Amino acid sequence: MDEKKIEADVESAAAKLEAKIDKWAERDWGKKDVRVRAGGGAIYFIGFVGAAIYYVSHATDFWMGVLGLLKSMVWPAFLVYEALNKLGA
Repeated sequence: MDEKKIEADVESAAAKLEAKIDKWAERDWGKKDVRVRAGGGAIYFIGFVGAAIYYVSHATDFWMGVLGLLKSMVWPAFLVYEALNKLGA
């Protein structure tokens, strides 16, 4: 092949690639239609507070109260475990 033809092909491919990159970079990347719904966090927090009150009120000493607070952070795990256990899964 001729060196000039190869050089012209490379320049042509580079120009096409540069045009595609410019077009991609000019896109509108704004998130206009994003709707955030964070209701799950509020429900989890209410559950956390309820579980903390339950576990701490049933604690017999200080360390059982601390353990109750730790348990109240992972109460959904207990809920899912018991639900699956009752379903026989």
